[in-house]
Amino acid sequence: MEENVRRQDDALIQLVTFSIGEEEFGVDILKVQEIIRTMEITRVPRAPEFVEGVINLRGKVIPIIDLRRRFKLADRAHDKHTRIIVIEINSMVVGFVVDSVSEVLRIPSNTVEPPPPVVSGLDSEYISGVGKLEDRLLILLDLNKLLSSEEHAALSAV
Repeated sequence: MEENVRRQDDALIQLVTFSIGEEEFGVDILKVQEIIRTMEITRVPRAPEFVEGVINLRGKVIPIIDLRRRFKLADRAHDKHTRIIVIEINSMVVGFVVDSVSEVLRIPSNTVEPPPPVVSGLDSEYISGVGKLEDRLLILLDLNKLLSSEEHAALSAV
């Protein structure tokens, strides 16, 4: 029994890490379908304000959400580091614009702590935990909570 508990403590979480502003975030790699460079984004009238528009990715129209806007951070022009992380949330494929993608990381699950009430000005409802790395903290996002059911419905309409 004790060995089984130890094995769970040693379990590794595999994450894709990315930056938005000064903060570093991580999402479960199993949720990430692909990471692409920015491309032409078509604006959609009357879309929610955090929706930048849609892209055509190999014949599939995908809504694009700007995480800076979602987190109410200042807009920033896209540059050569800007990426779109394509993720499936609640059976819907969505692209998230991030400032840059850093790396794929494996961290022990026992280094992840529950989120404090507010992290870097973000509501903790979006955060599944905070990973403690040697020299930095990594904010782990709960992608399923990133969109409310109303926003999910509005995005489906896009």
